[in-house]
Amino acid sequence: MANFFEKLKRGMGIEIPIEEEKKKEEKIEAKEKKERWPEPEGELAVDMYQTENELVILSAIAGVKPEDLNLYLEGEVIFIEGERKKPIDEKGDYFLQECYWGKFSRKIVLPVEINPEKISATFKDGILTIRIQKISKERKRKIPIKS
Repeated sequence: MANFFEKLKRGMGIEIPIEEEKKKEEKIEAKEKKERWPEPEGELAVDMYQTENELVILSAIAGVKPEDLNLYLEGEVIFIEGERKKPIDEKGDYFLQECYWGKFSRKIVLPVEINPEKISATFKDGILTIRIQKISKERKRKIPIKS
């Protein structure tokens, strides 16, 4: 790919040695390969709410098998990753294209203290449900007094 000045020189009739031009193009191509953006990734939509004892995260993930999901906790952040594979690999002229196919992820900073040992996840009818036990320092508890 020629830059502006090279195009200007050609337009003015100034010759550029072919070898020099090839070297410049190779450098540009190598630089472009290094600077390529990562593959685009969809962001998963979630609902999050709390009950008295749990933090609950819900996400509708249609068209994905449980083994295609990766769920992990790192510090106070929960990560959900996966990939929705396109069921039909046909080329065509789309009139409408709203479904996202490919890799997706979501990281969620947990708003309350949780017990990392008490996390469960279920996946039924395309709905991922994550239940995490909260640690509540504010919970009142009657302490019996022995005599």
